[in-house]
Amino acid sequence: MKSNKNVRIKDVAEKAEVSTATVSHVINGNKYVSEKIKNKVNKVLKELNYHPNSAARSLRSTKTNTIGFIIPINSEDTAKSFFMSIAEGIEEKLKSRGYNLILSNSKEDPEQELNLIKMFNTQVDGLILAPTNENFKGINETIDHNFQIVMIDRLPVGYKGDYVLVDNFQGTYEGINELIKSGFKKIGFLSSGLGITTSNDKFEVNEELSNNRIYVNPNNERFQAYKVALSDNKISFNPDYVLFGESSFQSGYDLAKQLISKEIDAIFIANNIMTMGSIKFIQEQKLKIPDDIGIIGYDNSDWTEIISPPLSAIKQPAFEIGVQAAELILNKIQKPTSDFQHIKLKTENLKRSSY
Repeated sequence: MKSNKNVRIKDVAEKAEVSTATVSHVINGNKYVSEKIKNKVNKVLKELNYHPNSAARSLRSTKTNTIGFIIPINSEDTAKSFFMSIAEGIEEKLKSRGYNLILSNSKEDPEQELNLIKMFNTQVDGLILAPTNENFKGINETIDHNFQIVMIDRLPVGYKGDYVLVDNFQGTYEGINELIKSGFKKIGFLSSGLGITTSNDKFEVNEELSNNRIYVNPNNERFQAYKVALSDNKISFNPDYVLFGESSFQSGYDLAKQLISKEIDAIFIANNIMTMGSIKFIQEQKLKIPDDIGIIGYDNSDWTEIISPPLSAIKQPAFEIGVQAAELILNKIQKPTSDFQHIKLKTENLKRSSY
């Protein structure tokens, strides 16, 4: 009996009531699938007379000794240096193992991200991704399941695989505690948007990485840590001291203006470009740091050391994120059915002269 060329892997998945990824795993035998599910899928494959195109399988399974890395950087975003440091860490580890790196930018565009994944499907042995899509479903349906994937920095809803994250909660919690120890009590929190919708003035964020029911965005953890640190120090949470906006210089400037009008005495700013905008407003108002207002920024950059006074910052281990992510992807290529690895790296609180 000839193969039915009109049947797609998606048709098999729907009839077997499994994901396209599971069907791919059964066909290629590259990841563990229970005997029950395997038998179910094989039965449907036979019923639909589906046989994968051997030429296409050969093309996709050709070893390239290349890893893809997709970053999410907007034109104005100062996170370039953060992700470039990660790329350096990835490349150093890959080169030591005879692999090359291809870097591309989704520009925080979910559709562009999926297009890049499609491009990488036949070009790489594995993919390291700082995701823009908030749900893994679209990524899962796009990705070629003959190669491995590792997430960094963020996690989309439904993703259960390997990842390397930064412990944003720890860094922020320590930073807020330091501000409080230095005598600041009216501490504002300024950030770009959370990875989920907040409910009016409640700002509820339920971080459960084990189940990953929400999109895990670094800002979620930072905001949660801010609230917990205040509570642990018997300081009431005031929603008026919390502002969210775009991740841009102008947004940082405008939101700092709003916060300072509320007579706060310190600001924790959850990303670098917004910190720059905030500092610009503070300088224009001729406010003295830390006498008039204390500041901690997230993340560390060269400019934070050379302004006056030098700015205290939470430093992320960008290079180490890259090294760990590369190690995970290489291990997964060697042992596709190995257990998933979940890594969270610590930040460093760089105390300078801004609080």
